[in-house]
Amino acid sequence: MKSQFLKFIGAIFFAALVTINVSAQRAPAGKVWTAEKANAWYAKHKWMSGSDFIPSTAINQLEMWQANSFDPTTIDMELGYAEGIGFNTMRVFLYSLAWQQDKAGFKKRIDQYLTIANKHHIQTIFVFFDDCWNAAAKIGLQPAPKVGIHNSGWLQDPGNRESNPGETVLLEAYVKDVMTSFKHDKRILLWDLYNEPGNSAKKDKSMGLLVKIFGWARTVNPDQPVSAGLWDWSFESLNAYQAINSDIVTYHDYTDEKSHLKTIQLLKSHGKPLICTEYMARTRGSRFANVMPMLKQEHVGAINWGFVMGKTNTIYAWDNPMPDGSEPKEWFHDIFRKDGTAYKPEEVEVIRKLNGK
Repeated sequence: MKSQFLKFIGAIFFAALVTINVSAQRAPAGKVWTAEKANAWYAKHKWMSGSDFIPSTAINQLEMWQANSFDPTTIDMELGYAEGIGFNTMRVFLYSLAWQQDKAGFKKRIDQYLTIANKHHIQTIFVFFDDCWNAAAKIGLQPAPKVGIHNSGWLQDPGNRESNPGETVLLEAYVKDVMTSFKHDKRILLWDLYNEPGNSAKKDKSMGLLVKIFGWARTVNPDQPVSAGLWDWSFESLNAYQAINSDIVTYHDYTDEKSHLKTIQLLKSHGKPLICTEYMARTRGSRFANVMPMLKQEHVGAINWGFVMGKTNTIYAWDNPMPDGSEPKEWFHDIFRKDGTAYKPEEVEVIRKLNGK
């Protein structure tokens, strides 16, 4: 998912990244977890492995969560695939318009999802906001996938609604309502407040909303940690704010194991646990066979993008559409076909072995 991932240019740059403009960005009210608290929390959990998850029947977050398209049968089946290979953590995107449309129903469906995931011994990372892909969203029937195009229907949140009169008030109410309702729920591992802030050419324009959501989260003060993942190392101000205000350091890296290891070595300078919440893009050299063992060895949580091939079309690469809709020679993301057959059985064996299955 997303635009090209930029590599680090060295430890000096990283040191600047985590300090630049920090004095100008005051931490929100509430307490960021200390390294001691974060590490004690992390030590209570098994090594975290899993995927970003959306059922194969949904093209985007709205189709997953709206009442008329919520699909617990498919969710149950596909989380069963996850349990079968030892995954214990799935990262799932929420959506603010689904809450605005039907607040009680939306929270009921969240609880239903968590019940299904818990049955399969899976904890959940929930994501609130997102700067990736399509800026316009509409309640109701969602579009059909565009043939051969990666994530053709995925939605930013709030996207172009952010400038609407009263939208900030609605977003604050959404975040606080959902988080307050589930702030003590042990089925939730972590709140991922904002996916890839600054994407879609927004860059530092996303800082305002990023600061607000951290403030809202600190007001709620959930039992679970909060974070917002680093992903583009050129976004100096955003990266500094995210790293310093996150309880657990999360990040994205779609590079090979040698480059990815350098990222880990630099991020460990914060002294907090690390969870990689997006990796695995086969045609870019990020694969289960080379990256996942390294993540386990480094005690870094491993959450790959893509699980079951479906309406998101993430078997296709970000920048390589296939207009005829044929199956690519090598899938970009995803692990399973819809019937539960592994795309690459040898990959599934690697995953199972690393998870002790």
